[in-house]
Amino acid sequence: MPITTRAAVVESGGAPFTLSDVTLDDPGPHEAVVRLVATGLCHTDLGVASGGLPFPLPGVLGHEGAGVVEAVGSAVTGVAPGDHVVLSFTSCGDCRNCDGGHPAYCATWLPLNLIGGRRADGSGTLSRDGEPLGGHFFGQSSFAERALVDERSLVKVDPDVPLESIAPLGCGVQTGVGAVWNVLKPVTGSTIVVLGAGAVGLSAVMAAALTPATTIVAVDRVGERLTLAKELGATHTVDAAAEDLGEALAGITGGRGADGVVETTGNVTVLRQGVDALAARGTVVVVGAPPFGTEVSLDVNGLLGGKQVVGLTLGDAETQSFIPALVRLVKEGRLPLHRLISTYPFADIDQAVRDMGAGKAIKPVLTF
Repeated sequence: MPITTRAAVVESGGAPFTLSDVTLDDPGPHEAVVRLVATGLCHTDLGVASGGLPFPLPGVLGHEGAGVVEAVGSAVTGVAPGDHVVLSFTSCGDCRNCDGGHPAYCATWLPLNLIGGRRADGSGTLSRDGEPLGGHFFGQSSFAERALVDERSLVKVDPDVPLESIAPLGCGVQTGVGAVWNVLKPVTGSTIVVLGAGAVGLSAVMAAALTPATTIVAVDRVGERLTLAKELGATHTVDAAAEDLGEALAGITGGRGADGVVETTGNVTVLRQGVDALAARGTVVVVGAPPFGTEVSLDVNGLLGGKQVVGLTLGDAETQSFIPALVRLVKEGRLPLHRLISTYPFADIDQAVRDMGAGKAIKPVLTF
């Protein structure tokens, strides 16, 4: 039977979140109903809510959910009612990249996760007063007390770990960690620079601190975040509001440059500075996403020393193995994710949005 639940609905681009009763469709064979315990708030949610992407509105967003499985479809085998789960992105499971262990580069990733608002077969998952709503956001639409979740978005996790402490693993944290572990792969003595000390950037700092990298530089314009970065493992910080970034990085690296750079700001000027700061054979990982169509100017001759610029989606993570590993690190205190999290009751979602926009909260997590 369809389930009525409370959700935060975005009525139109730029409108606030409005709590409203919505109806979940019956779960399909490869779907589950999840009772949300917590869900992270991400800049991607805010970008879509602003109307910056062609997601169908009115609709329900949310893509860093964590909760308890209540019911499963007839073909679901990986989870059962009562299981604790973290929700992440979905994928087709059949294309070359999915088969190769890179589901974040699924051939149908955009419509399945970010802009489609419906299942792959075109059917909807949410309605209100008989009218369809945009849903299936990252296979979950977790800004709701209950969510209809695609099986490939579900990751079973250790029930002894509080769900509000690991909800952000589904997107922001695995993106920052994956940039370091799955792309840069620091070797002994590496220098890693993280541009932007938000949730993704600080996750990258924590990840780098768990590698043989010996120099970890965090760059931001907010002093409090740079202080936190030092506490989370950065060996150096650069206040971009007070220092020339290129000169500061040259000084820290002795003029050699960085082996790896994680760019999280979405600012193309900062991206260019990151590329220029690379050592020979160094790599910039582009995580920050400016508006569609944004271009960046690069010195082509400057790239000929073996520099690489690599785009990244969701840490290039295979979620079924990656997220449980991160949960274990959180449980053991080796990934102190709680330092980034500020919790808000679900009803206070608009306050969480304001605090995130004002820089008061690094990673808001809504609790139910």
